[in-house]
Amino acid sequence: MAISVDTFFLDPVAQGTLQSQIQRIVAEGILSGRFRRGEKLPSSRRLAEHLGVARITVTAAYTELVANDYLAARGRSGYFVSDTAPEPPDFPPQPPQQDNIDWSRALGQRFSGGVTPVKPQDWSSYRYPFVYGQTDPTLFDHASWRQCALQALGQKDFAALTSDYYDQDDPQLVDFIARHTLPRRGIIAGPDEILVTMGAQNALWLAAQVLLTQRRQAAIEDPCYPALRDILTQSRCRVTPVPVDADGLPPDAIPERTDVIFTTPSHQCPTNATMPLDRRQALLTRAREMEALIVEDDYEFEMSFLARPSPALKSLDRDGRVIYVGSFSKSLFPGLRLGYLVGAAPFIREARALRASVFRHVPGHIQRTAAYFLSLGHYDSLIRRMSDTLRRRHEVMSDAIARHGLQVSGRGVFGGSSFWMRAPDGVDSGALAARLKPEDVLIEPGQPFFADPARGRNHYRLAYSSIPSNRIDAGLARIAAVIEANDWT
Repeated sequence: MAISVDTFFLDPVAQGTLQSQIQRIVAEGILSGRFRRGEKLPSSRRLAEHLGVARITVTAAYTELVANDYLAARGRSGYFVSDTAPEPPDFPPQPPQQDNIDWSRALGQRFSGGVTPVKPQDWSSYRYPFVYGQTDPTLFDHASWRQCALQALGQKDFAALTSDYYDQDDPQLVDFIARHTLPRRGIIAGPDEILVTMGAQNALWLAAQVLLTQRRQAAIEDPCYPALRDILTQSRCRVTPVPVDADGLPPDAIPERTDVIFTTPSHQCPTNATMPLDRRQALLTRAREMEALIVEDDYEFEMSFLARPSPALKSLDRDGRVIYVGSFSKSLFPGLRLGYLVGAAPFIREARALRASVFRHVPGHIQRTAAYFLSLGHYDSLIRRMSDTLRRRHEVMSDAIARHGLQVSGRGVFGGSSFWMRAPDGVDSGALAARLKPEDVLIEPGQPFFADPARGRNHYRLAYSSIPSNRIDAGLARIAAVIEANDWT
């Protein structure tokens, strides 16, 4: 029996090359049981005409499927589903399942329902995406990353690719972090004081789980990174939001008997405030007096195109009470999910054991690829290129914001990739975001960043990491026009 060519179609939004898409269509057809052993595939010419692709593309896909034993080539007869192709599981028909569980009682804990900002998956389809944390594909060095990934796939790195490190990390990546990344922030650490994580958020979760209990108290900045508030809420510790000012977290406002202080001193999230050196010293003194620990999230320190970044809080620490969180996801690409924790060996030992009970370690191939990308100088080149571009966009943003009468509530002292904005009184930034979407503009409402969402009602964040300079002015003009044209009472 021949398989009809009409069962084949290309998804216009599918990822990958045309060849890989055709391979996936055939493989999925076989694995789902729609294409059965011995059935004939459409000829390469006919399928190419049907899909509107080159015949060589279909031939290459068929050849790869033959190599993987999905298909068999029979001389001039064409291609058939192989007699040894994988078979779908033979399950008897099952009756529709009914859910008779009372999940309101069955769930021991709840992790949904937070106010973490929603990131539109289709952000790149908008002409004016002022969204934070996304990668500009025109800046990323795809060729070098691909080369490093291929190098990590080589025979020399077979162990790094295939081994179960159990609770350890790639020594090459840890060595680079210790000898190159951390010294740039004034931090000296040994391998037993570094743990590779699945991004900064995973690092914050590990720190919270190891350091906090239901009887302990954490102090967080207000406003702050929304996911951190979710993490601490889930840990069931007592959480005290501390309002920040123009210099970041005020040490004197931290309540007594605080056990752990979470802060973003170099680049406060989301206000962009930079904590001065004297306040950093005061924060360390305050923590020492309370015998509290500090978790420092040092995100975006690489984006220092306006001035040299302030020294990391960890570099000023003489007691070992600061736990440092770093990430490569912001500077490389967010999908990488690669970060690290730096702290005293006893803390890292417990964080390592906790990580091993959840997912053991970050995939070895990802770690080794990143190690090559960093050590071969590609990372530094990327940072310079990004910094130059972000500097130009920052200038364009500053000029356009002033020209259109928009109000800045906070901007980075040494750089960064966003402005913290304040709309006129009475403007709800959530409603503003909704009204801007039909105008092809994306912004981030401020409410999720605050412990009391009402305080962030007229705040919003504008990022410029993913929008070209030549679109910034027009995008800000639309924001100003929507604010002006609507009745917000």
